[in-house]
Amino acid sequence: MIELAVLFAVLGAASNAVGTAFQRKAASTVAQGGGLRLLRALVRKPAWWIGIAGVVGAALFQALALVNGPMALVQPLFMLELPFALLVAVPLLHRRLSAAAWWAVAAVVAGLALLLIAAAPSGDRHQASMERWIPVLVLTLGAMAVAVVLARSASSPLFRAAALATAAAVGNALTAALLKSATDRLADDGLPAFLTTWQTYGFALTGVASVLLLENALQAGPLVASQPALTIGDAAVSLVLGVALFDETVRAGWWLVPEVIGALLILWGVVRLTRVVPQLADVVG
Repeated sequence: MIELAVLFAVLGAASNAVGTAFQRKAASTVAQGGGLRLLRALVRKPAWWIGIAGVVGAALFQALALVNGPMALVQPLFMLELPFALLVAVPLLHRRLSAAAWWAVAAVVAGLALLLIAAAPSGDRHQASMERWIPVLVLTLGAMAVAVVLARSASSPLFRAAALATAAAVGNALTAALLKSATDRLADDGLPAFLTTWQTYGFALTGVASVLLLENALQAGPLVASQPALTIGDAAVSLVLGVALFDETVRAGWWLVPEVIGALLILWGVVRLTRVVPQLADVVG
């Protein structure tokens, strides 16, 4: 089960990276403009449809990963989307990565491996009682609302980007928790149960909200503020939600030392990537 969760999570990260890269490739060949005109231009391009297939595939792989493994394992693995996106998009958009960028990619991958090996996330529950869901929903949705209010009242682009990205990260983690519960209903009880459980509509709403928050974060300020908050925030909140909702566990004690080292490596690699790849926002945004 754990092996399947890892496989599907990695495939999901890779699929989303391919989707993002090909969507950017299609958009880069269209004259400036938005709305329906942009959409009509994009639907005529095969690259755009490949991108859509990648995004849909990523959602399916994420659902399969969450059915087979704990959130505390699956969601951090989606950090691999960032290096995957670079590896796919750079040659696709006829760009090159510097040696510094390759070192940053290596740091993200190595840090993630160290973190997950040390933490050894485990847990096989897929459902939670409403007594658990209610405080989780209040706290997560409240945190997202507070972050948005703080972003709107701030004058610093750096702070606005970080606050909105943090809200998106919390939304992504909540979406994953709701998706995990809904897909378990689908696996156990079939499509009617999936369509009648509130978590199905919950993850649809929070997923859309998270995408909108991320787009606003990318517009509000530099990627060096939004990407670390999004990358680390999603994994951290997913860990907390996995423990609070599904009784997932991670190793503590002296294992915290390599876990912290792994997290710091990831943070360094993400921040470094945003600085050494000038067109990173165009590649992975």
